[in-house]
Amino acid sequence: MIMPRGQQLLLPVSPLFMLLTLVAAFVLDMLQSMSWLGNAAWAPDWLALVLVFWAIHQPLKVGVGISFILGLLTDVHQTSLLGQHALSYTVQGYLATMIHRRILWFDVPSQALQVLPVFMAAQLLELSVRIAAGGLFPGWAFLLPPLLQALMWPLMTVLLLAPQRRAPDPDKHRPL
Repeated sequence: MIMPRGQQLLLPVSPLFMLLTLVAAFVLDMLQSMSWLGNAAWAPDWLALVLVFWAIHQPLKVGVGISFILGLLTDVHQTSLLGQHALSYTVQGYLATMIHRRILWFDVPSQALQVLPVFMAAQLLELSVRIAAGGLFPGWAFLLPPLLQALMWPLMTVLLLAPQRRAPDPDKHRPL
């Protein structure tokens, strides 16, 4: 694949780093739900953000299967309807994998606009499952997390791609 002009060539990502970021996002979600926020409707879903990021940047390593497993773990932790987050994360993983080739051609702010519908679709799906199971509408603040996640996309891009941007050992025989 031809790289877009001006884009830096990245080193391969470490599977251990991907695993650590997914675990850290899961723990951050757990801490967020246990803190003073509780299960606030406006709180962003850190795990969904990291899952979509890795599904776009590494679709062969993080995809629908990992999303489903982490969704089930989130359902168990939050004592929500079993399968609610699993379905939501699976749809996000599928949509992110579906657009991963196209989205990498955009600059980072444009990528944030491109992933906003992915986050919004998953949030509306989660809301419809909750209402179909007899839950109440949580209010219009429920539509804020996709916006917050899209706003955090540039920051996540910088943080999660930082280890891949480290300078390799310089050598006069390797121009890259």
